[in-house]
Amino acid sequence: MTEELQSVPLEAVHQRLGAKMVPFAGFLMPVRYSSDIEEHNTVRQGVGVFDVSHMGEFVLRGPKALELIQRVSANDASVLFDGKIQYSYLPNADGGVVDDLLVYRLNQEEYYLVVNASNIEKDWNWICAHNTDGVEMENISAELCLLAVQGPQATQTLQKLTDIDLSAMDYYTFCRGTMAGIDDVIISATGYTGAGGFEIYVGSHHAEQMWNVIFEAGADFGIKPIGLGARDTLRLEMGYCLYGNDIDDTTSPLEAGLGWVTKFSKEFVNSEALKIQKAAGPARKLVAFEMIDRGIPRGHYDLCAADGALIGSVTSGTQSPVLGKGIGLGYVPTLYSKAGTEIFVKVRDRLLKAVVVKLPFVKPTV
Repeated sequence: MTEELQSVPLEAVHQRLGAKMVPFAGFLMPVRYSSDIEEHNTVRQGVGVFDVSHMGEFVLRGPKALELIQRVSANDASVLFDGKIQYSYLPNADGGVVDDLLVYRLNQEEYYLVVNASNIEKDWNWICAHNTDGVEMENISAELCLLAVQGPQATQTLQKLTDIDLSAMDYYTFCRGTMAGIDDVIISATGYTGAGGFEIYVGSHHAEQMWNVIFEAGADFGIKPIGLGARDTLRLEMGYCLYGNDIDDTTSPLEAGLGWVTKFSKEFVNSEALKIQKAAGPARKLVAFEMIDRGIPRGHYDLCAADGALIGSVTSGTQSPVLGKGIGLGYVPTLYSKAGTEIFVKVRDRLLKAVVVKLPFVKPTV
């Protein structure tokens, strides 16, 4: 029996705009409206809007809310202040990753957790299982519409709609206020593109109103709706991990390069085992690579040494619209992880040369 797909609040709008709709993480979502390359370049050069309302949002409240977050997440949320956001992940007990997420501090006793759509139920159950101190938890995923307004013209577009000084907002901070005459909107200086911009959390009943007003405000800048296809190429040019591809329940966060958000100054789920792994050094690493030979790496393609020996596999790959060449991420033994190392991608029984590079592939504009 096939699982029934959930709808985002703006599904009818996307249908009217002629979007190609596809199943993604249990939702019917717009993958593209025109072409992935056109939409990608719109975000890199101007401004585009993604509907990412499939993402999950939990509220944690109470005097022990921070303690619970500290226990289940690897980053140190105690450094957050009101209006500050933190990237983190939920380690599992077996050395893998339950999910990666954003932690928003609303106040000392109230936090937002923003999680991946495919993991909403899994994350909820995992956090509930560790909620031994009666922290009030609320899953508000179905009540919110989340619009990502991204690109170098995003600030000018959205500034028309609010009195909040958006240009004064630091990366990874948020404000709660009025936008487009709608109260209690969260305006977040975050994104998954490296092109600058904001993510707007608004009640689902205001979703279409907010969408329409944003497009009116951005008309002078050539604003366009953007699908999940371009979202993937944009995030890959930055080297941002995608859960289910580059990290999952079986991948070590230290091998995935998430050591920077793994804070051993506190105890958290599986922290002792991760501490031992860090001391020993990871046996493999997630690396970024660019194609030297002509070809496009795709997920699950083999990564090989010069003699054809299998050394790993591609976790994410695409043709970079900005660079005009194939780029990818994949796990390889640490021996092959240094920038400048030649590796090979097996494409239809041919070994195509690539080189390990430092991230990001494309310089961000934030």
